[in-house]
This record gives sequence, structure tokens and C-alpha cells, in this order.
Amino acid sequence: MATIRDWPHRTPDTGHRTPDTGHRTPPAPVPATPPAPVFGLSPDWLLHDGRPLAAATVLSHPEQLDRLRAACPEAAGTAVLAGDPCYDRILAALPHRDRFRRALGVAPGQRLVVVNSTWSPGSLFGDDDSEGDLLPSLLPRLAAELPADEYRTAAVLHPNIWHGHGPGQLRAWLDRARRAGLALVDPLEDWRQALIAADCVIGDHGSVTYYAAAIGRPVLLGAFPGGALDPDSPVAALGRTAPRLRPYDDLRAQVDHAVDHHDPRRFRAQARHVSSAPGRSAALLRRAFYGLIGIPEPAGRPALLDPLRLPAYAPAERTAPVRVLTRLTDASGPPEISVVRRTADDDGPDSCDGIGWDAHTSVHEDTPEPGRLRVADLVVRYAAADDPRVGPPAAWTAEILGRHPGCALAVYVTGPGRCTVRTRGSDLLELAARPGADGRADLCDPAAYASALHGWLAGGKSVEEVVAGGITVVTGKVRHRVDVERAG
Repeated sequence: MATIRDWPHRTPDTGHRTPDTGHRTPPAPVPATPPAPVFGLSPDWLLHDGRPLAAATVLSHPEQLDRLRAACPEAAGTAVLAGDPCYDRILAALPHRDRFRRALGVAPGQRLVVVNSTWSPGSLFGDDDSEGDLLPSLLPRLAAELPADEYRTAAVLHPNIWHGHGPGQLRAWLDRARRAGLALVDPLEDWRQALIAADCVIGDHGSVTYYAAAIGRPVLLGAFPGGALDPDSPVAALGRTAPRLRPYDDLRAQVDHAVDHHDPRRFRAQARHVSSAPGRSAALLRRAFYGLIGIPEPAGRPALLDPLRLPAYAPAERTAPVRVLTRLTDASGPPEISVVRRTADDDGPDSCDGIGWDAHTSVHEDTPEPGRLRVADLVVRYAAADDPRVGPPAAWTAEILGRHPGCALAVYVTGPGRCTVRTRGSDLLELAARPGADGRADLCDPAAYASALHGWLAGGKSVEEVVAGGITVVTGKVRHRVDVERAG
């Protein structure tokens, strides 16, 4: 059950003061203020003409029953303790974490940061903050500060945000972040999968953040309206336990600290209060439903919940310009290039304080700023090799180099771990990352391999060397072995 207190109504101060006449009257006793009604548990929600509206009020934990008895004793007799089917579906799907991560295009070594907001003025997407909405500004900063090949970002927004503002308005507000690779997760079907896949969740007082804590994910609270919550509720306890995000400090440092120093036992109390009957909600609910309609349950047929679906494969595709830093780790040895890529919404300085790094810009052909293509070092396209609209790769890459004389490489990404590259010297090359030990494709964005190749060639090295031995691309702490072949 929800535990948000109703928002108080306040009359603005008019600013007018009555002059003091010098006479003092003893102050009248101030009546005790009754406690604010608890969202979902107050008589306003549960009673009509003093009688319970519902034949059964389903609760997931006895602590909710205790608060129901205190807030609305007239409805306590309708209470049914039946666990939490949403939580049970999450628990059943935990073994599929790696699949959900791959569906979001999260590569080994990448960290998935899920940003979540509920629906209220005090939420992460709300406007209670004196500086306005935090989330629309936070998401582009995450994209700019977190290296693209070391982090993946996704947003889970309450359905009322989608329906209250409209999908078009919401996408417009989040356009910068989406062009930088943000995944907008389906708020009805796929948010649970995103939580299971997450390495860190930035959220507020909503149930999605609470579920994340309950399954042991590191949580940072970007907003938390403590005064609007029942102080005895488990959600309020989460606000006293979870660390707070400092939205204007270094975001990467905070995310890394939350992940690296997280103790899964930190939120054990939250997990205990999600459900008093983990794994049993389907059976308890069916028993209650059949009891209400007065017929026996089906014999020999277990009560089951639908398993969480495997989302469609949706890797990050950045249409915002990407600023890339490359460095040959050992110019005298086999080709090994470190690559750091970040979204570049402006022409500000490169975020590199080291020596020996070279910079270039990679631009998606579908950028909403076509002028950027004139100054791009790499122009990138994502499509199947047999896509009749733009392919084959050999034709598209030749077209791009002919159209943009300042472009050094045309990059046609054909699938996970693979791309076709044409150099300014007319070399047509196939880059393919070697699969992992389990045979699965490398999920690093192949455009990073093309940027590594550009760094190699810009350093005066030859195509023949990479064709002979391939290249090693280093993104963060992960090394990707990439074979390079001449395309027929």
C-alpha cells in the first residue's frame, strides 16, 4: 500500500500586519492538529457513508495492517494479507539479470545507471525544488560525465508522468539525453527488468526505488520529500537509510562510490517489509478471489504469475556528437588503443588531464544538426548490412566520404561487435570483435573500435599492421580484441 501523506494546503501569507494596540489578550489554546491522512489508508479513500467501499483490501505485509487499524479501523475487517505479486515476479526473474543487461546493450564491464521518478511535486521529476525540475538537467549531465563505453543510462518514469504530460512533451523535455544514448524504459512492462539489470538506481520515494533497494541494488536518493511521508512507513525508513545524491557534484564519483562501497545487507529491513509471503502471492490472491465469488479453486492447477518478458534488444545509439579521446598505449608494440567517448553537446574543452591523448569527433549521420557532419572525423550509421535503404556498407561508406571531404572514416555498424569502415585512402575494412569465452558477441559499441582505428592511423601507423594482427581496444578496464580484415 502507498504511504504518502496527502499534500497539505496552505494559504499564502498576505504580508499585512495589524498594528499593536498595546492591549494584550491571553492567547486562546491551540487545538491539537490531527495527523495528516495517509494516502490509501485514510477514511477518505476507504469509506463511503462510514462503510468500507471494498469487500477486500489487499495488503502485502502486517505492518500495513497495523497502520490501517490506526488510520481507518472501520476498514480493518476487509484486510487480506496476500503478499506482493509484483515483487514475486521480480524475485522469479533475478536469475535472468545477464539477459536483461544484454537486452539493454550493457557490455561486460559497463555499469547500468537507472534513474527513476515517481509522480508527485516532491519527486525527482517534480517541481518542488527551488531550482525547478532536476531530472531533465540531470540526465544530460550523466551522459556528458559518464564515459559512453563504461556506463549505460536508462530512465524509468511513472506512468502518470507519461500520461499527464503526454509522450511527445516528455520526449521533447528529454531530447538531449535521448540523443546522448539514454534508454526510456517502458513504464508498464520493462521497468522491473531494468531494475534487475541495474548496477545503481538514482530515485526518490516511489515504489520503483523501494523495490530496487529490496533486491539489493545500490540506491542514491535524488529527491525525497520526507515531510510528505508517514514517518512510520518503510518508505520513510528508506529515506533515513539510503545515501543522497548531490546533484551538482561529480556524478561519476558518486555513482562509483555507491556501487563500490555498497553493502547488500544495508536494505534488509526494506526487503522484509515488501512482502510477508515472498513467492506465494499468486496462491493467496487466487484463494481470496475465489472466496469472494463463492466457488472452490480449480483442483490440481497451481496459481501462477506471468514471467517477466525478455525485452527487445535496444543498445544505445547516439545521434548527438561524440567527443572521442584516443591514446596508443605502446606506440612501439602491437596495436593497442585506449578509447574514451563522451557526448559533446557543445564545443567546450576535452575532459582529459593526461598527456598523449588525441581528440576527434564522431557524428551520427542522423544528427539533428547537419552542420556537425562537415567537421566530423567519423560519420557513423547503424543498419543491417542488407538494408536496401542505405546499404550495402561499401556503397554507403563511399557515398559519405564523397559527400564530406573533411571526414577521415565512414563507419557502418552492421550489428553487435561488427562494423565496416572506409578510410580516406579507400581501404574498405571489416572490424569484428572476438566473442567472449561463452561465445556471446562483444556488446561494446563498434563505433568505439572505429575510433580506435582512427587513433591508430592518425598516429602515423599503417593499415597493414592492423590487418596483420588486429587491434586491442581498451575501454575503462575492459580490453576488446578486434580482428581487422579487408572487405571484398
